[in-house]
Amino acid sequence: MSEERKPTVEELKKKADWPNKVAPGRHRFYGGKLETLPKCSIKSFDDFGIWYTPGVAAPCREIHADPEKVYEYTNKGNLVAVISDGTRVLGLGDIGPLAGYPVMEGKSILFKYLGGVDSVPIMLDTKDPDKFIETVKILEPSFGGVNLEDISNPKCFYILDRLREEMNIPVWHDDQQGTASVELAGTINALKIVGKRMEDAKFAIIGTGAANIAFVRILISAGVPPKHIVMVDSKGTLHPGRKDLEDKKESNPYKWHYAQITNGEGIVGGIKEALKGADIMVSASKSEPGTIKKEWVAGMADDAIVFAVANPLPEIWPWDAKEAGAKIIGTGRSDFPNQVNNSLGFPGIFRGTLDVRAKTITDGMAIAAAYELAKVAEEKGLSPDYIIPNMDQWEVFPREATAVGMKAIEEGVARRKLSRDELYEMAAERIKKTREKVKHLMEVGYIPELPEGM
Repeated sequence: MSEERKPTVEELKKKADWPNKVAPGRHRFYGGKLETLPKCSIKSFDDFGIWYTPGVAAPCREIHADPEKVYEYTNKGNLVAVISDGTRVLGLGDIGPLAGYPVMEGKSILFKYLGGVDSVPIMLDTKDPDKFIETVKILEPSFGGVNLEDISNPKCFYILDRLREEMNIPVWHDDQQGTASVELAGTINALKIVGKRMEDAKFAIIGTGAANIAFVRILISAGVPPKHIVMVDSKGTLHPGRKDLEDKKESNPYKWHYAQITNGEGIVGGIKEALKGADIMVSASKSEPGTIKKEWVAGMADDAIVFAVANPLPEIWPWDAKEAGAKIIGTGRSDFPNQVNNSLGFPGIFRGTLDVRAKTITDGMAIAAAYELAKVAEEKGLSPDYIIPNMDQWEVFPREATAVGMKAIEEGVARRKLSRDELYEMAAERIKKTREKVKHLMEVGYIPELPEGM
């Protein structure tokens, strides 16, 4: 932010609420955000004899003889299921599968526009994690990948772990892995700017929801010693003495696990104590400025890094964090520098995953995406106000896809082995073509313009 007049809390809340005011009318005008269109040529009704019966029997027979040909003869290899039960939708909580449907449509248009990936929103009317798992497994033949979305904690971890283990297509939970990948990219460059090494830095993780627990797992995979990480939930720091976590270790083993291996100094207390001497804070907790206090940030290490990513409002205003001594501040908002947004991650990550027909998305692939994101920003020129690319930098996504695809090949989870150049060209072509199609449909009026004032 500039040194000019700071916007008031009410002004910022009003700006944050503007999309909510216009969204219902625009959704109603378009009747949703997705439709299905043919991608094959149809010059006459005779063509249906090829695309449907009787001609379609020939590719059916070939797929029956060689199942891998399904990727050549259908769109399976570019089709992702965006699946949710609506139990933790954005900041709205458990609003159910019908009310969560617009979010999954929105996710699908981001998949297509940013990554050239086709997707289908699927809302499941069950809160039973085992029924959820069984349903997703039954759907496997139709899709090249699964994006889990907006599922409550802790069952989201159980669902993801089971599906990754039991399915032969990549399964990803964007609230976990996607957010973690983008946060890691910001961390890499922020630490670079302040001249600190990842393996030496001390981390304070505020909030133990899906995003932060996944971020800790990724951090450890990326080389951060677990003992350098202090996690804080609503009852305080995680440590082996937390009897309440031990009592619940069967229903939420993830928090208990990290209580055992993190917090090497045995810090007991709350956010204030966790932040003391920390090099970097990542908070995904309460969407209320003041949740993180200025004096607590002032107690962090020199050249501190503060990521306050709650939406729509961060846990601490960026100017307050700066006045308290933070060198680099990131939020989840686009009107402040350094927006940490998982939309920078999943479209490119899935693009690369699908292009090599990977069987899974490993932590190594997510880390490769993070380093490529960080590299794109570094090439543009790093500064305290620019540590991560913006969504409108389209080249981010094919580069990310290439890095992910190459890592999948290296780790032996890819069904196809392509060169770096081949991967980049495939991804870039798909993404460019999608954007050109949308632009053309708008120009000719098939996607109508909104009425004035809407």
